[in-house]
Formats: sequence, C-alpha cells, structure tokens
Amino acid sequence: MKQHIALIFLLAVACHYGFAQQKTYNIKDYGAMGDGQTKNTLFIQKAIDEAGSHGGGTVLFPAGKFLTGVIEIKSGVILHLEEGASLLATTKRIDYGAEDASALIVATNQHNIGITGKGTIDGQANELLKDIYTMLNAGTLRDSEWQTENPWHQIRPEERNRPKIIEFKNCDGIVIKGVFIKDGLCWVQNYKNCSNINVDSIHVESNTFWNNDGIDLVDCRNARVANSFFNADDDGICLKSEERNNRCENILIENCRIRSSASGLKFGTASRGGFKNIVVRNITVYDTYRSAIALEAVDGGILEDVDIRNVTATNTGNAIFIRLGHRNKDSVISKVRRVHISNVKAAIPSGKPDKGYSMEGPLLRYPHNVFPSSIAGLIGHPIEDVVLDSIEIVYEGGGTKDSAFVSLDSLSAIPENASAYPEFSMFGELPAWGFYSRHVNGLTMKNFTVRFQKEDFRSAMIFDDVQGIRLQKINIASGKTLPVMIFNKSKTLSLIDIQLPVKDKKATKIVM
Repeated sequence: MKQHIALIFLLAVACHYGFAQQKTYNIKDYGAMGDGQTKNTLFIQKAIDEAGSHGGGTVLFPAGKFLTGVIEIKSGVILHLEEGASLLATTKRIDYGAEDASALIVATNQHNIGITGKGTIDGQANELLKDIYTMLNAGTLRDSEWQTENPWHQIRPEERNRPKIIEFKNCDGIVIKGVFIKDGLCWVQNYKNCSNINVDSIHVESNTFWNNDGIDLVDCRNARVANSFFNADDDGICLKSEERNNRCENILIENCRIRSSASGLKFGTASRGGFKNIVVRNITVYDTYRSAIALEAVDGGILEDVDIRNVTATNTGNAIFIRLGHRNKDSVISKVRRVHISNVKAAIPSGKPDKGYSMEGPLLRYPHNVFPSSIAGLIGHPIEDVVLDSIEIVYEGGGTKDSAFVSLDSLSAIPENASAYPEFSMFGELPAWGFYSRHVNGLTMKNFTVRFQKEDFRSAMIFDDVQGIRLQKINIASGKTLPVMIFNKSKTLSLIDIQLPVKDKKATKIVM
C-alpha cells in the first residue's frame, strides 16, 4: 500500500512538472478582455488550440474577469489563472448546448492537462439558474421533471440541464492545483474514467443548488486528492463507479477539510464496478447533514481494501455508515470486504447539522431519535472483514419514546430495504443509540468508545446476524438501559475488556 501511494504521487507530480518549461500563451494576446462582460470563448479557445498544436503549453489568464462559454482543453495544455484572475461562466443556458448541458471546461481523450494558479473559476450559478427557469417557463428547454401544467413547478431542473464546471473524460495525466472553484449548478468537477490525477490545494465553495458534489472521481485510477477544502451542498469528496467492468482504484485522499449538506466522504451511490485500494488520511468534516464517512456498494460492484485513518467529524448527522445493498435490476450482488477505519473522533448532534446553510439537506418525514453509526449487509450476502479501531463517537442523545420507539423483540421487523437509496436513515428508527450492525461476517472493534450527553432510553449497541465478532477495549460510557449490548443470531464472540456504565449480569448480551 505504501509503494502504491508513492507511485500515485510520483505520477501526478511528473504530470505537473512536465508543463513547467513549455511556452506561455497569454489569452489577452488573442483578443480576450477581462472586463467581465466580453464573451471570450473564441479567444480563449484559440489560445488553447495553438498551444495544443505546438505540443502543449501554458494558457495564461492574467488578472481580470474573463467571461466565457464552453472551452475544451487539448493535450499538453495547462490553464494557469494568476492571482486576481477570474474565469466567469456564461449565464446563458443556451451557450452550454441546446440539449444536454456541456460542462464549462471539458476535455475528452486528452493527456497531460491541467488547471493551476491562484485565480478563481466562477460558475455564476444564481444568474445561470434564473436563465434556466426563464427557458423552462417559456418552453424553450426540454426537461422531463419540469411540469408546466403544475402551478407548483418542479423546483429542481434535471441534472442534464445544469452544467458542471469541469468535466474530463478518458484523460490521463491531470493536475488541478491551487484554484478557487465556486458556485456550480451540478457536480462541480467530474473526472470520468481518468488516470494519474493530482488534485492539490484547491478550494471549492458551491452551495447554490442540489446535486452539487465538491469533486467526483468516477471509475478513475491512480488519483490523489490532497490539501484541499470542499464546501458543497451535496457530497464533499465522492467516488463513483458507473461501469460494471470498471472501478475506482488506487486512490489517495489526504489532508482535506469538508462541509456538506449530504455526506462528507462518500463512495457511491453509483457502484456498478466498485472501489479497490482506497487510502484516506487526515480528514476533517464539519456541519455535515449526513455521514462523515459513507461507504456504499448497492449496484453490483465490489468495495474492497479500503483504509481510512485520522478523521475528525464535528456536528455531523452520522459518523460511519457502511452499506451493501441491491438496487440494480440484474442478479449481480455487491460485495463489501476488507475495510479498515481507525482514529476517528465524531460529535453527533440531535438537531440538523447543516441548519442555516443556503441549501439544506431534506428533513425526514417521520419523527426519529438520533441515528447510530451502522454497518448493514443483506441476508445471505454479509459485509466481510471490517475493522474499527480507536473510534470515539459522542452523541448529543436525548432519545425518547415520545419521538419514536422500536422494541427489542422487533429486530426482525426492521426493514431490509435492499433496493432503497442508501442513507443511514434508510431503516427508520433503530433501537440502538450508539452502534447498529446487521449481516456482517468478521467484525473487529477495538478501542471503541460511545457516549451521550443526554440520557437515551435505547440500548447502546446491537449486533444482529453478525458472525465472527471480536470486541476489545469497548467503552460504553453512558446509559442506564439494560441490556447495554445485544447479540441476536450472532456467533463466535470474543469479548475482551468491555467497560459498561452499569454492573449487571444482563447488561452485556441477549442471544435470541
């Protein structure tokens, strides 16, 4: 694994320094004007094309506000935005195409490309959204989700009508470094089936609209995302897999800070091929509506060999959520195996973690108490070989039967929801406040602490159809409810140094 990480870094850095001594093409020399009003699409594209025709080079954006429509990067070309330079996206929807919206900056089947500098890429989402609504109301833009006969119009135009800011497909050797990217209407940046990617020291702020992931790596290989900040309405850093015979592989994510109205770090939901050899180090998540860490294989893909360490999560809806589901229509069942998560500290409130942000996550339509962290496979298809080490989760607590109640003799009634969209709230109210696991084969938890700040009437931990459990140095620091821990249809138990808040022979387990 260490050799692999070093290889990713060397490949990415080699791509970056390959540009360093090439010719510079200043967009102003091609007629571009930084007045914020002149549409510079043709001028910028001319500079890119000339650089590409000479084997590559740096296309320079000096200080100024450069308005543009869709531009296409060519092999060997890096866009460099100097400090004070702003690349402004056109706010006219038609400029992105009459049908499916193109991204603002695109590249397909190119190599050794990038975007660097201390400048800004501004999607100008608010003004662009106004133009989209104008076109929808006028009937000049097709949208299957927009119902003009309904006075309460669908408020979310479908994704194909909302441009991404960056979209690279089938590209090799990508560097995105230093830039500030803001205000997109859909996924801020999408790298699909790309390889040898180095994303370093970027700043993303995009809370204008839904489906607004900070960064998406889709079926990518040999990628590094490091030293960056993401504040997005949807998932912050998201790995996806859309092709059954492809996957995200050899990915390093390190030293990043995330705020999201969905999940902070997420693998899925799209998971047709899967995820392999993923390393995560030193991540901070805050004010995040859903999970700090969400690992989901629900479309027939394989999620395996994932190593996540050193995560601090403050004011997040959930700490850890691992899910194996089956929402794909064919018979292929996903697999989740060999997941290691360690050195996690999380604080979970009872209220809405993203309250006050411009686009909050949707409220649940049923009353509930605070949800525990959870690991859930399927009957006959368990999640395999999970290690949770040195984890501390502090819940605000305050769970009451007046909000919701599931009795301990109703564990079998908790829905499987195999085909449902995966979220930690997908099973409804759960009878545990700290940790819930179901259909797992091989679960090791050590140096694991859960506590609450306000009394909760539920049991602390539930293990339902979990085989091969090894618990060592478990500290359940809060709670009066017996039993504290429940083992249902679970075998092969190893319990070492279990610290419970009460002393009672019934506190540890019930076997049903």
